[in-house]
Amino acid sequence: MPRPRPRASCPYRCGAPSGVWDASEYEKLPEYDRALQDQPMAVFYCHPGDGAVCSGWLGHRDPSDLLGVRLGLIEGSLDPACLDYRTEVTLFGSGAEAAGTSATRARTPARPSTS
Repeated sequence: MPRPRPRASCPYRCGAPSGVWDASEYEKLPEYDRALQDQPMAVFYCHPGDGAVCSGWLGHRDPSDLLGVRLGLIEGSLDPACLDYRTEVTLFGSGAEAAGTSATRARTPARPSTS
């Protein structure tokens, strides 16, 4: 089951803090914007790895438009309540929007000082 609200650090959440995730994590998000048949087949889980479905992923669009949700329901790995998931938290409208905005916030290695 997803959380009632996406975590404060969720990449789909507007206003998430800077530098939380590696750039490679943000690069995955636009893949879920594709036509249903071209999306990744996997459920998008919460980044902390605690087994919860990413609430931002479910809430950024109609969950029934996500291939991972449909397959998770067929396999029995997702609760049918995921189809009705909604949140009051402001989310980016697409993975591309989240990735584009968040790319500037992505964690980058610190550069040594030259002074």
